[in-house]
Amino acid sequence: MLGKCIQELRIQKGLSMSELAERSGVTKSYLNSLERGIKTNPSIQILEKIALVLEMELGSLVRYVHDRQKGNVPCDPEWAALIGELQSSGISKEMVKSWKDAWTQKQGTQTKKYSS
Repeated sequence: MLGKCIQELRIQKGLSMSELAERSGVTKSYLNSLERGIKTNPSIQILEKIALVLEMELGSLVRYVHDRQKGNVPCDPEWAALIGELQSSGISKEMVKSWKDAWTQKQGTQTKKYSS
């Protein structure tokens, strides 16, 4: 499962296996074995190198894999990072919800203008 998740994330980032190997310093043959499920227990150092290239923290990668194993569709890593930034900036869920509501209302108003 770990390898399939790495493969999904690599493809989402538009990276070939060769690019991920080159940028992470992990051999292409090792990545290939990992993605195919032949290697299933990479070291933390290997995972950190891969996560760095995938622009994720190691914890986010682990959560992604965990969620997939549970059958959950994990949040897009970019959304997860944005949520983390919002939280650390002191922006509350309520504020985001009010922005969303205002945006939705504005979109509805604009749609009404152009319909007859």
